[in-house]
Amino acid sequence: MSDETELTTHAVRRTRTHLADGRELFYYDDSEPYVSGGATRRLDDPRPLPDRFAPVTAADGTEQPVTGPQMRYDVLTGEWIPMATHRMNRTFLPGPDTNPLAPARPGSAYTDGEIPDTDYDVVVFENRFPSLLRVPGTEEVTGYVDDTELWPVRPAVGRCEVICFSPDPAASLSTVTPQRMRTIVEAWADRTRALGSIPGVEQVYCFENRGEEIGVTLHHPHGQIYAYPMVTPRTEQMLRQAVAHRQHTGRNLLRDVLEAELASGRRIVGQSEHWVAYVPAAARWPVEVHVAPRRDVADLPATTDAERTDFAELYLSLLRRLDRFFVAADGSPMPLPYISGWHQAPVRTGRDDLRLHLQLFSIRRAPGKLKYLAGSESGMGAWISDTSPEQIADRLNEVEAP
Repeated sequence: MSDETELTTHAVRRTRTHLADGRELFYYDDSEPYVSGGATRRLDDPRPLPDRFAPVTAADGTEQPVTGPQMRYDVLTGEWIPMATHRMNRTFLPGPDTNPLAPARPGSAYTDGEIPDTDYDVVVFENRFPSLLRVPGTEEVTGYVDDTELWPVRPAVGRCEVICFSPDPAASLSTVTPQRMRTIVEAWADRTRALGSIPGVEQVYCFENRGEEIGVTLHHPHGQIYAYPMVTPRTEQMLRQAVAHRQHTGRNLLRDVLEAELASGRRIVGQSEHWVAYVPAAARWPVEVHVAPRRDVADLPATTDAERTDFAELYLSLLRRLDRFFVAADGSPMPLPYISGWHQAPVRTGRDDLRLHLQLFSIRRAPGKLKYLAGSESGMGAWISDTSPEQIADRLNEVEAP
């Protein structure tokens, strides 16, 4: 176990330790006595977990080295598909007495929770059931399925982390304070910087899945951070468009998109000194909002303290309005299921062509109704929208944050 403590420029203290099986965990504290170093969170993990890279016992009783996930190349689309079969047994919608993301209960008997301390502000740790993992000693070379060159296969190296936004299981990201939201932004930026420095990592994605309709398996307010060993298909598409736009116009595509949205004003749903929130002109989801910085930056580590503080306030207001976008028959607001994630430039490519922005979207198209990705969307990738971007913007501008 090691403990490394660092005070950031925005009075957030990061404390590093290891869980019982060797995974890293980081506390991000903005409250006293922890932020000043007057006290330290619990750093030891008492669980009797085996080392995650220890040999495993096979069905025949022999010991075998642990293996990580692999990814296979889809020659028809040019995409790498990670295959993490061990995730079939991950925790799924546990009862109220089994919450691995909650802080430990004071004075209680041992439980299999991931956070050793009885409280925390924000915490980040390596996922126990990762889709991407570098196993020490594994040779990271490309092989072929069935020895056929059409089907390359290689280890799905990388890293998957969980970020817990609040120790309160009943909370949501929209209910945290501006100070806590600012700490979350700091954690996103810090982990993006750290993960981007890992050899073999090509892109870092910070995201939140919220709501059982989205597929969330733990209701505790949390998000995830993926460090991919490849540039993701969505980013590859945007990069192709951005490169073509620069070759044709000499300008940055995402800068031009922001300026065009501002010039129109029709789909703007929020503005601050440093950020603009808008419904994109070709929005495909029933509810979709992009939040972009006014200044050209490639990723979260490149943002300033002022930009991070400003974003925290704007984003909380936006989330609270989105939770009132739909209302039930009795007039009560319906919390919005959504996916929200940061589009950041890859670690080594596209730094001048891609531009940081957050995308939030929901599959709810009406109270009690979801947008299903059926034949055209799932089979052919040809999207059909059930609404218009202007209708989304109009409704969001009608809603006031509580």
